[in-house]
Amino acid sequence: MSFEFIRKLPTPDEIRKEYPMPERLVKLKEERDQEIRDVITGKSSKFLVIIGPCSADNEDAVCDYTSRLAKVNEKVKDKLILIPRIYTNKPRTTGEGYKGIVHQPDPEKKPDFLQGLIAMRKMQIRAIDESGLTAADEMLYPENWRYLSDILSYVAIGARSVEDQQHRLTVSGFDVPAGMKNPTSGDFSVMLNSVYAAQHPHSFIYRGWEVNTTGNELAHTVLRGATNKHGRNIPNYHYEDLNTLLTLYNERDLKNPACIIDANHSNSDKKHEQQIRIVKEVMHSRKLNRDIHSLVKGVMVESYIEEGCQKVGGGVYGKSITDPCLSWEDSERLIYDIAEYE
Repeated sequence: MSFEFIRKLPTPDEIRKEYPMPERLVKLKEERDQEIRDVITGKSSKFLVIIGPCSADNEDAVCDYTSRLAKVNEKVKDKLILIPRIYTNKPRTTGEGYKGIVHQPDPEKKPDFLQGLIAMRKMQIRAIDESGLTAADEMLYPENWRYLSDILSYVAIGARSVEDQQHRLTVSGFDVPAGMKNPTSGDFSVMLNSVYAAQHPHSFIYRGWEVNTTGNELAHTVLRGATNKHGRNIPNYHYEDLNTLLTLYNERDLKNPACIIDANHSNSDKKHEQQIRIVKEVMHSRKLNRDIHSLVKGVMVESYIEEGCQKVGGGVYGKSITDPCLSWEDSERLIYDIAEYE
């Protein structure tokens, strides 16, 4: 075989026992989960802002960022729910580059998955403890879900994962919202089929177990732009796109129609500064149409302490080592602008 089996890693139960979620944070998460759930189901009119670094590469910088976010949250919490992006796995288009803290707890050193799993959990717990904000992460590896299932309040399923059967089935067992992104092709029907699959019960094999799930009624869509056959990025956040998605939702038997707009990736053509304009256009579209206002429940924004990005080893504190991000100053101003729309 071409596989080299290095070592058997601890199970999620073993890691969770060694690094438990403090009881006071368990209660905090329950409250946050309910607040976010109420937005997806339409019981709450608050708006979700899922914001933070492209990849959570450094515990101190990430926790610094989430603590700053917590102070802003206090000022806007009557209108918005701020959910920090703490993304610990990073999908790579070509397979090259930094793949996240689970792979490399130190981006300048070789992969160490045992220490990566520990670093991931410790960082997520510390961030909640210091900020009072439970986070969002991307589920790149379905088998890793239970390492964080007691911590996260929101999960994103990426454009390259949304067509994968195991991702869809695993989401059907979540009790938190899961945003199913449109695939890189931009096909809305693929995204909606994924939501349908995730909202229904399934039986399958998971981590060596035969399991049953009940379905996740909080699964919803995320528009992140598309890439056409010529490799050009095409946005899908415009008013016409939202109207099309609304029509397609109305044609299907799906619970809790909801959409989040990812302002970066193909929507911004990876020009991070365009996120500000894109978010404001989305907020304007919500104002123009009551049905779109009900459908669009939030936005995703890539933001860190310092603007732009750097190479691994660049040494700038709070600056992305993957995709470029908005600066903290621009991000804070954008959050207040979003609150003004609401």
